[in-house]
Amino acid sequence: MQTLLLACVSFVASHFLLSGTPLRALLARLLGERLYLGFYSLLAIWLLIWMGLAYGAAPYVRLWPVSPALLWVPLLVMPFALLLIVGGYLARNPTAVMQEPGGTDGKPAGIFAVTRHPILWGFALWALAHIAARGDLASLVLFGSIAILSLGGTLALDAKKRRAWGERWAPFARRTSNLPFRAIADGRARFRHGEFGVWRLLTAIALFALLIWAHPRVLGVSALPF
Repeated sequence: MQTLLLACVSFVASHFLLSGTPLRALLARLLGERLYLGFYSLLAIWLLIWMGLAYGAAPYVRLWPVSPALLWVPLLVMPFALLLIVGGYLARNPTAVMQEPGGTDGKPAGIFAVTRHPILWGFALWALAHIAARGDLASLVLFGSIAILSLGGTLALDAKKRRAWGERWAPFARRTSNLPFRAIADGRARFRHGEFGVWRLLTAIALFALLIWAHPRVLGVSALPF
């Protein structure tokens, strides 16, 4: 369990330290932006693999009984998580690395009307749903770390973009929200399903079906609660 905890702490700490602190600026200046991003990506992949291996080797320590109802949580939550992730990846993301604010007619387009951080919120939902359905210490450490990184990352990314965009941040922030659906509820944004695109919806559905199929074959545990 100590190895898993160390791997998860390293994974979370490396992301926060190397994404928006003076250390990031120093390394980018020394290595160059592209070389730095390559180093950052390789480090993240290595730490992710370490987390996976440590999770597989960790002992099972039950924290709460998993009822049949809890087993349904990932199955019900994952479609929404995948819509956020797919919509965020397969569209121009204003909050991505080296991107600038913008959208359709100056308004957030597609999934970005729901939240300006759809990918991070998608991974947060994925992690939290799996914590509920697993009920053990190792899963709490692993998926809890991913949830902390994802939710904390939305705040860190807001702060980073606020500094980088200067006066352009305020108009963008007014048209969007970090918390999903907040801007829509406040009337500051409007979700247009045509901007999301049928092909993105079909991609999310196909990915969901692939995960259901692969779950027992790769992880040895069925994703279906029946």
